[in-house]
This record gives sequence, C-alpha cells and structure tokens, in this order.
Amino acid sequence: MLAIRKLSCNVLRATHAVSLLSANEISREKRSLCHSSVLQSIISPLDTVKLAATELEFHDHSVTPRHVFPSMSGTILVQARDLAKLGMDIQSAAQECRYDDVWRFFKQHMQMEGFPRKSVVKQMLICYAQSLDTHWLEKAFGLVEQAFEGGKQTLFEKEALLYLSLALARSGLPVPASVIMRRLIKMEEYPPVSAWSAIVAYMSQSAPGAYLAAELILEIGYLYQDNRVDTRKKSNAPLIAMKPNTLACSIALAGCLLFGTTRKAEHLLDMMPRIAVKNDSNLLIIMSHIYERNGRREELKKLRRFIEEAPNLTDAQFRQYNNCMLNCHLKFGDLDSASNMVLEMLQKAKQARNSLAVLKLNFDSVENRNPSPSEQVSVNSGSAHVAKLETAMSPFILFDDFSKDRKFTKLEAEARELLDSMLIRLQKQEDMIATEHGILQPTERTYVKLAKAFLEAGKIKGLTEFLIKAAEKEDSPVSTDESILVQVINSCISLGWLDQAHDIIDEMRFSGITPSSSLYSSLLKAYCEANRIPEITSLLREVKKAGVQLDSSCYEA
Repeated sequence: MLAIRKLSCNVLRATHAVSLLSANEISREKRSLCHSSVLQSIISPLDTVKLAATELEFHDHSVTPRHVFPSMSGTILVQARDLAKLGMDIQSAAQECRYDDVWRFFKQHMQMEGFPRKSVVKQMLICYAQSLDTHWLEKAFGLVEQAFEGGKQTLFEKEALLYLSLALARSGLPVPASVIMRRLIKMEEYPPVSAWSAIVAYMSQSAPGAYLAAELILEIGYLYQDNRVDTRKKSNAPLIAMKPNTLACSIALAGCLLFGTTRKAEHLLDMMPRIAVKNDSNLLIIMSHIYERNGRREELKKLRRFIEEAPNLTDAQFRQYNNCMLNCHLKFGDLDSASNMVLEMLQKAKQARNSLAVLKLNFDSVENRNPSPSEQVSVNSGSAHVAKLETAMSPFILFDDFSKDRKFTKLEAEARELLDSMLIRLQKQEDMIATEHGILQPTERTYVKLAKAFLEAGKIKGLTEFLIKAAEKEDSPVSTDESILVQVINSCISLGWLDQAHDIIDEMRFSGITPSSSLYSSLLKAYCEANRIPEITSLLREVKKAGVQLDSSCYEA
C-alpha cells in the first residue's frame, strides 16, 4: 500500500508539472518520469492502471510519450507463463486422448520455444502409441526423427521409444518400427531380446516386415559374432540381454518362410552358430522347411539325427520333417529315394497294425508328448487360426503395465503366441504325409505326385513296381478298384493319358497280375471316344488272350 501511495503522489506531481512547463520542459520531465526509480521498481496490475492515467494526461496536452517504462521483463514473464501452460495443456490433452489438441499445442510450443521438456514429449509418445492409429503413429515417428536430426535425442527415454516401436510394428508399420530400434541401439540404450522379439514378431506378419525383421536380427547379431562382447564384464549386461535368442530367430525365419524370402533366411541360419543360438524343436522344423525350399538336401538329411533326439518333439513336427524330406527327393528327381521312403512308412504302419505296438505308441503319445498348437488345429481350421491370431494381438498392453513388467514377460508371451500362429500356417502348406496313432502315413496326394513324377520321367515299370509293393504292404488286393494302382490307371485315363494307362496295364500283366474287366472297359471306351482304331484292335486282342469278359456296353461303344 505504501508503494501505491508513493506512485499516486508521483502521478499527481507529474500532472501538475505538465501544466506549468513549456514544450521542451515537458519532454525533459517525461524522460525523467520514465526513468523514475519508483515506476521501475513496481510492476503490478494497479501500476498499469496508474500508468494509463498518466499517458492520458500527456495525450491531453498533445504530448505522445515514446515509452512509459521498459516492458522486457513483463514480456519474459508472460512468455514463461505461456510455455508452462502449453506444456500442461499438452499433458492434459494426452491423458484425455485428445489427439488433435495434443498436436496443436505441440506446434504452438515448437513455434515459441522448440521441443517441450522431456516429460511432455514422453507423454505425447505414449498417447499416440496407445491410439494404434496409423495417422498419429506416423506423427509420433516424425517427431522422433525431427528431434534426432536436430541432435535432441536426449529428449527420449528408452521405454517410451521401445513402446512406440512396438505400437508401430503391431499397426503394420514395420519400417518406422525398425528405424526406432536402430535409433535405440545407436544411443546405446539396448532393448532386451524379450522385448524386441515381440516387435520382430509383429513385423513378420507381412512380406516387407519379414524381410526387415531378418535384416534387423542380422545387424544385431553382428555385434556378437566371434565373441566381440565380453560376457564377464558387468557393464556389458544390457548389451548381453539384447542378444538374439532362439525365439527371435525362429520368428524371423518363419516370417521368411511364409513370404518366400528363404534366401535371406539362409543368411540367418549361417549367422546363428556364430552367436551360439541354441536349437529347439520349433527351430529345427523351421530349418527343415528352409532347406527343403532351397533344395539343400544334404543339410536336410543331417538334421534327422537332431530331429530324432530333440526333446518334446511332437508327431506333427516329425511329420513336417518327413514331408520336407519327401518333397526334397521329388525336387531332385530322386524317385527311388522318394518311393522307398513311402514304402518304409507303409511297412512300419503294417507292423503297428499287426502287433500290440500301436497300444504302446498311443500310451507314449499321451504320456510323453505334449500336443503343440499345430496338432490341435485341423487342416480346415482357417477360422480357428484367424481367431487365435486376433487373440494374440489384442488387447494392446498399456504403458503402465509395459513399464512395470521389467523382464517383459508379457511381450515374450505375445511373441510365442505369434510364432505358434505362424507355425500353424506353415503346417497347412503341406499335406503329403499324415499321422495316425503316431505312425506316418502317405496321403493320396503323395501317390499322385509320385505317379506324376514317374510318368513324366517315362519310368512306367518303376511306377508299376512301386504301386504293386505299396498295395501289398497295405494288405489290399492289387487288382481291385480300391487299390492305389487301379486308381492311378483310372486317373491317367480321365486325364487323357491313354498310352501311359495302357503301358501300366501291360506292366501289371508282366508282373503276373490280371487287370480287372473294369480297367479294360474304361480304357476301351476312352480309345473309342478318341477314335484310335489300331489301339482298340490291340486292346481287344489282349482282353481275349487274358480271358477277361467285358461288359456288353463296351462293344456298343
């Protein structure tokens, strides 16, 4: 109050002085008043009112003062208050998920001062990451890139960037997700593999993402090759925790398989021994698929020992390995190995049927083998797979739970679920071999592919011998309509491969097996439709010689 009274007295003196002084004296008095220690020392809303009154008095005397008092300190205080308020506005809008307001306040802050303080930036990233909206995720990524380009990487915390990378990968944005991962590594803020394996798993759900995931693991793995990291140093603990493990490698390899980048997958396979990645049953089966796709038959053969010795190997996994082996034989045109493999399956199945071994196998299967997700899904369970995948991807973990889970066990569980869904998709791509009570059985497709390969190679005799042996091992008559040999002949007839069908029938006769009348009838009708008179005559001569009675409809044809 004392300061206010002093100010009032000064104002009255100034007003009285103005009425007596000349124009020059008015100017001198005005400058003196502007530099008055009393006015400079008091800054308050009431000062503004008094000062306005003084300016009005000067204006009435036709004097326009240039300055009343310096305004720099007031401007600074107002600006500081505005920046603090903007920061609070950004945080409040972020907590309430008002994404547009968050971005508007952020732009205002950038225009006034640049980037907000660290805690505000963190809140922005969390807000946009939890939205899982592509537009706002791209905005958040652009913010990060702008800060890094300006040398402001200290604005970001490791957890916030890792959380944003997870959200980007989950939302189908693998490129920015991998960029942020590389930023973290460059900052030496090493994310543990239990966390980034989930990021790689979400990235691997698309073709571009699967390729980038493999590249990322190759880059990370390079840091550990040839014992570059000393595991004895405690200071290297964060770096050691980032090292690619079996789960991460399995996910990346499965992604490469699903989207056809198996050559990149081989680069990963070459790196894994150099960083001491351990094999498990899932990884061994994935390796089998890669070797089969790339035609690496010798490497695939070497895997058999590891497959048979692998703990907790399921029937479905063993079936997949043998399916890969059979496919590889066919790719190489090795029909002898392929047919021998099928005959061996049939022989083991026959032994199991003729003994009590099947009971023991059933018991062991229940007691010792844990059914994998792959075994629990049938061939036609596409909807079940989609439902499983959706369950694995929802709900998105909140940041509070993310930051509390110091060992990232929830993310690791998500990564395992995604890997299971990828393995299910891989299993659906092959159906040449089935399992029954733990015993491998060739499917109809197996016989079709083998028969086609034999026919294309012109090995009619080899095909006939194989089919006769297969029928014998299945304890089924060779000449009946249900036998695989007769079915192959009928398939050739329906496809118009009449010469091949006739050759197989001839090989049957040479082997001492009399073809059924239905086979001769089908072939004769096909010859008649094709108007192949010489072949019709030859076939009728063979029928008469074999003593087979044809249906009267054949002669009408």
